[in-house]
Amino acid sequence: MKRENFKSPSPHTERIKLVSDLDSSLGGSSPISHEPVADAPLLDAYSESVVRVAEIVSPAVVKIEVKSAGGRQERERGGSGSGFIISPDGLVMTNSHVVHGASKIEVVLNDGRRPDAHLLGEDPENDLAILRIYAPNLTPVRLAESKQVRVGQLAIAIGNPYGFDCTVTAGVVSALGRSFRSQSGRLMDNIIQTDAALNPGNSGGPLVNSRGEVIGVNTAVILPAQGLCFAIAIDTAKYIAGWLVKDGRIRRSYIGVGGQNVKVHRKVVRYYQLPVESGLLVVSVEPGSPAEKAGLREGDVIVEFNSAPVPDVDALHRLLNESTIGIYGTLGVIRHTERLELGIVPVESQPRGKA
Repeated sequence: MKRENFKSPSPHTERIKLVSDLDSSLGGSSPISHEPVADAPLLDAYSESVVRVAEIVSPAVVKIEVKSAGGRQERERGGSGSGFIISPDGLVMTNSHVVHGASKIEVVLNDGRRPDAHLLGEDPENDLAILRIYAPNLTPVRLAESKQVRVGQLAIAIGNPYGFDCTVTAGVVSALGRSFRSQSGRLMDNIIQTDAALNPGNSGGPLVNSRGEVIGVNTAVILPAQGLCFAIAIDTAKYIAGWLVKDGRIRRSYIGVGGQNVKVHRKVVRYYQLPVESGLLVVSVEPGSPAEKAGLREGDVIVEFNSAPVPDVDALHRLLNESTIGIYGTLGVIRHTERLELGIVPVESQPRGKA
């Protein structure tokens, strides 16, 4: 029997064959494909939502540039923030702290136009302001309702952080119903917490859901913490905007006291069956104010207003709204160990950091 010469394949040959067989099994003709790959099929639902929302909302987002006049020895100071168009006739919503005290306000649209702009009104207590711009072909946003917002849902922020125009960041709604103190010192309620990244310049921009509807107005970030960002709930913003367009300000009542939160002695709470265990200690009474006329004194502790509990200064601020202006009411007061009821008529006032 004749013996044939047999040569085993080299490792290199085996590797080539393996690649060729693998490519053939996948339906290809070569190991590396140079055909262009379409992005759309590769996008998941999350990416598609963010892309779609950015395309819908970005035309309504504006950059706000402000200049504030300094004193004789100071140069004119500048700053910037964000805003968004809420009506076809040119209403723009933003934060009060973005435009407060500005001697000049410029609005830059998404397409680069710089229409004339002026401040219609602002409410530092809720950190909101409304501007009017004059330009054709404006694209307003759609506004959601706060009751539709859920913890964990997609939240997309669009703004101009550090001057980088129309920057998009995404995250989730981290919590609802937070409270946050505005720069005026008053407590803002119904604040949305989100981990969508915000930076200086994002203030006043929209926080948007997956349908491209605005759920909040971006207002603050806690530094140096990461992922602790806050937005004013859209229902609050709509309510404030209505008053600012109508009157240029929010009407609030005022009684003329300065105070601090204190605990009420347990014996006093039990004896008078008070609804709260704390109250507002009066540390100052303005001359000629409703509080002085009512007989309120330094050292008194306010525990009720119109039979509603007053456990702290923020509770009194909430009760002193436009519905109580000029209306006779009562203050429940603890003076030493005696409980008094004082009649009072709040008056209308501009924000001044006191109740």
